[in-house]
Amino acid sequence: MSDARFHEIGILLYPGAQQAAVLGLTDLLLTANMFAHANTNNVRRIVVSHWQASETTGAVERVFCSAETEQGPSVCVLPPALLGPPETADPVTTEWLSSRHRDGMVLASVCTGAFVLGEAGVFVGRPVTTHWTYEDRFRATFPMARIDTDRLIVDDGDIITAGGPMSWTDLALTLISRFVGHKVMMQVARSFLLDPPGRQQSYYSGFAPRLDHRDEAILRVQRWFEETDGKQVDVAALAERAGLEERTFLRRFQKATGYTTTEYWQRLRVARAKALLLDTSAAVDRIAWDVGYSDPSAFRKVFRRILGLSPGEYRQRFSQAPITSPRPNN
Repeated sequence: MSDARFHEIGILLYPGAQQAAVLGLTDLLLTANMFAHANTNNVRRIVVSHWQASETTGAVERVFCSAETEQGPSVCVLPPALLGPPETADPVTTEWLSSRHRDGMVLASVCTGAFVLGEAGVFVGRPVTTHWTYEDRFRATFPMARIDTDRLIVDDGDIITAGGPMSWTDLALTLISRFVGHKVMMQVARSFLLDPPGRQQSYYSGFAPRLDHRDEAILRVQRWFEETDGKQVDVAALAERAGLEERTFLRRFQKATGYTTTEYWQRLRVARAKALLLDTSAAVDRIAWDVGYSDPSAFRKVFRRILGLSPGEYRQRFSQAPITSPRPNN
């Protein structure tokens, strides 16, 4: 079968790849194909294939395909690794990925699959994401990539990366929307009770600042930030604590941590606010005050900018139990 109406989406199997993601992606994509068949106004369909490096031939070969085709995949997805980022990547696999990408194949990864994809050399200057707990390791391994672990999906056209190990659902819906259409994507999302793409990894992540940079002056300030919950933010005082001139301090702080001082203390405060929103029934205005904001509206703006949700939306979505107000005294 060689038909432009069909899009073959390949899933790459490699040592340690999470089988739940491989099979789940396959199920979602084939369900989209079923809905597309039923939709007379949309003749585009999806073929799903699995690919693996052969020890016998020394080549990457198709080991499963949902339909007969010689077309070759227009997309290749790397699922997450079950036990964390692989220590090494098979050069046969990475060369195949790099060569196919040069020929126009879209590359996609989920969570730690980005480490395998990165070994193909396709991340230079590109915005990407992976699981937020691996940010420092990823940054050290692929320093030329523009890592953004606040985002759950980074769609940069010919490279799509997804953050957490379960974000293969978001990636599948993103691919369905692109290749089959929004209507089919929504049918699949409703069928599987999935949120449509739009979530952010920042909803779930904590703030884990870099502490391995070995700049002792900046580490002193980071410890001070932690001790004061990000409430002591005067730059002159911070520079004095670091023992540096202000301009030098600001430059070294951003180089060491990846954030300006303002971005850093804002994230510390938001992390503290997230805990208070889930663990207490305190009003949002009171939480804003407790974490260092005298202006609740400014707190709400910062919270939404960093997380993509308002404080109230965050509490409603992630609180383990309904938040109830104390009963009035009779």
